[in-house]
Amino acid sequence: MKQSFDDIIAKVKECGKKTVSVSVAQDSAVLEAVHEAKVRGIADAILVGDEAKIKEIAASLNIDLTGFEIIDEPDMIQASLTAVKLAHEGKADMYMKGLIDTKNFLKSVLDKEVGLRTGGALSHVAVFEVPGFDKLLYLTDVAFMTYPTLEDKVHIINNTVPVCNACGVEMPKVAPLAAVEVVNPKMPATVEAAELTKMCEEGQITGCIVDGPLSLDLAIDPEAAKHKGATDRKIQGDADILLFPDIHAGNLVYKAMVHTIPGVKNGCILTGTKVPVILTSRSDTFETKVNSIALAAVVAEELKKRK
Repeated sequence: MKQSFDDIIAKVKECGKKTVSVSVAQDSAVLEAVHEAKVRGIADAILVGDEAKIKEIAASLNIDLTGFEIIDEPDMIQASLTAVKLAHEGKADMYMKGLIDTKNFLKSVLDKEVGLRTGGALSHVAVFEVPGFDKLLYLTDVAFMTYPTLEDKVHIINNTVPVCNACGVEMPKVAPLAAVEVVNPKMPATVEAAELTKMCEEGQITGCIVDGPLSLDLAIDPEAAKHKGATDRKIQGDADILLFPDIHAGNLVYKAMVHTIPGVKNGCILTGTKVPVILTSRSDTFETKVNSIALAAVVAEELKKRK
C-alpha cells in the first residue's frame, strides 16, 4: 500500500492534536503554516514574539488568531528561550523556528537550562513522498551534520528509526550510501557502511535492517538491483532510510529531488532532541512547512510512547 503525507496527517488525527511553540512568530510564512495546521486539526500553536507585529502580519494575511495563545516578547533571543522552555517543560509537543536566524535558534535548542538536549547527537531527516514510489523515503543527514563519523552515523540511524516507526514503518531498511556497493579501502564511506552493517548484525544497532555499502540505484530501484545481480543483499531497491556519507551528498540529492521532480512532497525535522524541532528554510514551500508540522506531531507521539 502506498505511503503518503495524507497517511501521516491521518495518524495525527489518531493520536490527538499536538501543540507547537513558535520562536519569533512574526513571520508571514510560518503564521500561514501554523494557521493551516490548526484548521486541519494537526496542531495548535503558541506564538512567541512581538505581539503587535504578529497581529499586524496576521491581519494582512486575513488570518484569524482566535484560539492562538500569544506570548509577547519583542526581544528575539529572549523569545526563542521562552518558546523553547515551553517545549522543555512539556507545555508544547514540538518547537518551530520563526523569524530568527538558524544560529540563534539552535542556541536555544542547545541551551543547558531550558533547551532540548538529550545527551546524544542531533541530526536532520527529510521525509519524501515521491510520485511513482510506494513508500516514503527518509533522507539523512542533508542539512545539519556536516561530516559524520562512524559514531555519528550510529546516532543518525538511532535518531531516524523512531521517525520511521512514527510513520508506520516497523522495521526500516537503512542503506548507508556510497558511489559503489562493494568495500573499497580507498573509499572510507564504503568501509564505514560495511562496519554499520556488521554492527547491526551483532546487535549494536537495533530496530532496523542495515545493508551497506549501497549505491543509490541499488538502494531505491528494484530493477537496478535485479540487473546488477544483487539477489543476496538485504536491501534490493526497497530501502526506507537513505544514509548519506556527508552533507554534500545529502544536500545535493535533497535539492535535486525538490527542484526537479514534479509533484514531490516533503517534510523535515531535527531529531535527537527532547521533542521534534521544525527547522524549515525560508525557501521551503507552504506545503513543506505544513508537512513538517504533521511529521513532528506523529514523531512527538512516538517519543511520548517511548518515554
